[in-house]
Amino acid sequence: MQKSSLKKEIRLIDAISIVVGSMVGSGIFIVGADIMRQIGSAGGFIGVWVLGGVMTLIAALSYGELSGMFPKAGGQYVYLKEAYNPLVAFVYGWSLFAVIQTGTIAAVGVSFFKFLAYFLPGLSENIIVFQIGNFTLSPAQLAAVLLIFALTYVNTKGIKSGKTIQTIFTITKVLSIGGLIVFGFVFLSPSVWDLNWSEMWQIKKLLPDNEVELYHTLPDLGGGIAAALVGAIMSYEAWNNVTFVSGEIQNPKRNIGLSLLIGVSVVTLIYVLLNLMFMAVLPLNEIAYADKDRVGIAASQNIFGELGTGIIAILIMVATFGCNNGLIISGARVYYTMAQDRLFFKSSAQLNKYAVPAYALWYQAMMASLLCLSGTYGDLLDMITFVAVLFYVVTIVGVYILRIKKPDLPRPYRAVGYPLLPALYILMGLLFCVLLIIYKPDFTWPGLMIAMTGIPIYFLLQRKRT
Repeated sequence: MQKSSLKKEIRLIDAISIVVGSMVGSGIFIVGADIMRQIGSAGGFIGVWVLGGVMTLIAALSYGELSGMFPKAGGQYVYLKEAYNPLVAFVYGWSLFAVIQTGTIAAVGVSFFKFLAYFLPGLSENIIVFQIGNFTLSPAQLAAVLLIFALTYVNTKGIKSGKTIQTIFTITKVLSIGGLIVFGFVFLSPSVWDLNWSEMWQIKKLLPDNEVELYHTLPDLGGGIAAALVGAIMSYEAWNNVTFVSGEIQNPKRNIGLSLLIGVSVVTLIYVLLNLMFMAVLPLNEIAYADKDRVGIAASQNIFGELGTGIIAILIMVATFGCNNGLIISGARVYYTMAQDRLFFKSSAQLNKYAVPAYALWYQAMMASLLCLSGTYGDLLDMITFVAVLFYVVTIVGVYILRIKKPDLPRPYRAVGYPLLPALYILMGLLFCVLLIIYKPDFTWPGLMIAMTGIPIYFLLQRKRT
């Protein structure tokens, strides 16, 4: 017999684990290379990571108010529906299903096997097991599909199974990264550290062979900073996933906002310290041009010698496994809520005997697997940042709209620094999006077009309902 409602089994520590675990994947060990190429200075490099963390924290504090007002499964989808209308909410939900959540699940899944291939070379992404024209399949892609289905199966057996995996892997991940940071500073190279900080704020492009290119105009400088922020904000992405499981969190009016505050603060601290450690053992140019952008491996090799690659490979596998589990748990709850509004597959609105939306989980797994097999997961990640930030901005504007539309609705938690801090995020987010449109159009228009396809789909669904 099916349960009629979701079980409130997610404690505060589990909610924090979803925030931290969904954010910290393999990106933090890789994206620093491109950030350094764009920014070219120690102060600017750390500044980008701090700015990305501050932006994310401001957004998280604003979401705290919304989560207290609407502590329901679906989170951000629900906030958009309440602040605007079902169309805006559906376009977000559609984007989540078509690109944001499923694309990230696919990319993180393949990343897991990229690093497992260090120990099991037969799983390499570079091996082709099937090819028709330009379409190829690698063992990493096929194994990633199996991983997605395995984690999905575990999560259909109840929220307790999923949250246990999440909490264990997140704690292991944080302790492991903490240990790596400590070892890095123990083996700090004073000459490298001093050289890296000698021109702390001279922001410039780093080119191969130690050559540089200065930014001569303010717009060019802004474009460079925006391009650098893509990697940082991508690494902070998925912080909002905890809002999707609001219906299963104990004392959600308190714990969602608190988990966002603690989780984002912890991740910001980890990212800043880890990147400071990279600069303690690697010259700026070696960060910018690490082999295949694998800054984490280059730093670990400097610390641990030949063992370094294996140590980072294990750490990234722990990080990506926990990250994928958190993404799988969270995303399905949005489609479950959409289905209750008759805006997704009808079966997704059902809960199985373990009180979880099993159909929604399997639909998500199938979409993520298709993206895995298509080989587009890398390109999709480039699009995700622009679309995600755009929706964060729209959602935070909703805080102001709801203060006017529903002033008497109980707000157990109010956005910190309102109205100034949410406005600051909106301005920074819009500036970031505009600069990306100008300087990295390939990162913007494809993702935006995928999101906009949700509009005709919405009206088609509305016609079927009438």
